[in-house]
Amino acid sequence: MLTRGLNNQQIRRLNKALFMRLMWRHKRLSQSRMAQLTDLTLPAAGKILQELVQEQRLWHSPQKMSHRGQDGGSYQLPEAGDWTLCMNITPTRIESIIANAQLVPQGEYQHRAIRVDSPQALLDEIAGIWRRQHKLWPDRTINLALAVHGQVDPVTGVSQHMPQAAWKKPIELKYLLEEALGVQVRVDNDCVMLALAEKWLNSSHQSDFCVINVDYGIGSSFVINDQIYRGSLYGSGQIGHTILDPHGAACSCGRQGCLETVASLSALKKQARLHNPHADAPTTAQLLHDWRAGETWIAAWVTQSATAIGMSLYNFLNILNINQIWLYGRSCAFGEPWRETMMQQIAFNPFDQQDSLKSKATQVQFGELDRASQILGIGYLYVEETEA
Repeated sequence: MLTRGLNNQQIRRLNKALFMRLMWRHKRLSQSRMAQLTDLTLPAAGKILQELVQEQRLWHSPQKMSHRGQDGGSYQLPEAGDWTLCMNITPTRIESIIANAQLVPQGEYQHRAIRVDSPQALLDEIAGIWRRQHKLWPDRTINLALAVHGQVDPVTGVSQHMPQAAWKKPIELKYLLEEALGVQVRVDNDCVMLALAEKWLNSSHQSDFCVINVDYGIGSSFVINDQIYRGSLYGSGQIGHTILDPHGAACSCGRQGCLETVASLSALKKQARLHNPHADAPTTAQLLHDWRAGETWIAAWVTQSATAIGMSLYNFLNILNINQIWLYGRSCAFGEPWRETMMQQIAFNPFDQQDSLKSKATQVQFGELDRASQILGIGYLYVEETEA
């Protein structure tokens, strides 16, 4: 909270930061459009834009954005600068997309299935993907932005615990890859990747929102006052490890009865093995196919899992009063009945007076960003460092 007033220089600095945030979101804007978005006069917007051009943070083009009236051209982020190879990493797959200095994709989204049994093998896979991109773009400096499944320390760039991995020890991803490749490396959790994608690529996001990824596990990331909230241990908002039943099944975190043990796809697969112990372990695609075909026990499990997620969300909503939630992950294939079951639990929120405050009612929506945009989200770690 501000306890002292702001002088003109501080106000100008805040306005510049706002202009840069808008430019990263829109990539290209005219002076009139920037004035409209910021509620500043045309002369005031023009002066700030000119200063940003002089500081080489923006570039001005005489190309018009409109054929109506007078148009002073457009402003955009500089084309020169380091590129970013964005990756999402698990022990079984690496997804990637390369982007230029404006964080505009320069290649197709790629998915690579991997089988690694050691930290070094995973590092080799990451480095191999980077080297292939560097061979395609030899004149570019290509930094890495890594979204990693599991618990991550974003300051040191250490993957502390990666579910499904054959190893249990931490991996110093940032240090080891910077030493091996000679480029900058940034590392964070895969749910932070989704939150960054929503923040920078979805213009309809609110200043406070939550992203939940319901897949092999259940992860989440909270954005409060337009900032990623991580907490001092970098594990804040991990809804998957809220306890529903203290006497329930053992969780990978070492406790019992966590939400992940009853509502994740890994929990569904365990139920499938109990339901048919003599069959081969089913894939997620097979289980989704059986659910669509009307398999009753899967339908019952889907309802129970959505109820459990809704109950956990209800508790979070009462504590944080965040009323915009985006759902991602393969479990979203369960569709509207799954989402509506969650909403039935959330509807009892005493602070969500839907009749009188329709515009502020809790929204639980399926995320609309495609997978390439989701992966691109982790690249905005570099933007957050310099502009946010």
